[in-house]
Amino acid sequence: MTTPPTQPAPHVALLTDAFDRIAETVHRVLRGATAARLSYRPDPEANTVAWLVWHLARVQDDHVADVAGTEQRWTAGGWAAKFGLPFEDADTGYGHTPEQVAAVRADAALLRGYLDDVHAATAAYLATVTAADLERVVDTRWDPPVTLGVRLVSVVGDDLQHAGQAAYVRGLAERAGA
Repeated sequence: MTTPPTQPAPHVALLTDAFDRIAETVHRVLRGATAARLSYRPDPEANTVAWLVWHLARVQDDHVADVAGTEQRWTAGGWAAKFGLPFEDADTGYGHTPEQVAAVRADAALLRGYLDDVHAATAAYLATVTAADLERVVDTRWDPPVTLGVRLVSVVGDDLQHAGQAAYVRGLAERAGA
């Protein structure tokens, strides 16, 4: 008698689907993206597609590695060296100036590679999370303190917003002939 395949717990399936949607959206944004489209800025202070994708991957990497108790893929996977950005390894892009945004130059393959590595690490972590784990407090600096479930939903929300912004900026770049 064979054991029927087990389905992931509902919370794991839901969270995995949400993170999959981020990766799928970013893959569409990066498909066929030229250097001009990745670095296009609607105005001198706007974020580029490259910066938005890099930033959303950095935030996911930072936050998920923190709650998983693992090293970020940025350093463990050698991505910091591959990107060669003029930032500290811990930098996720939060509060970047227009000049710092402009410094994020990467081709679509590099951006996709980093995102895919972060996504795989996130999926592997999610497969270990129990329903009880979601109630664990992971950040006491807020009132109320932040649970694992709230932190993961926060990352999903932030990343989906940035993925949508990247798609929008890419569309503006295409219309501008970049």
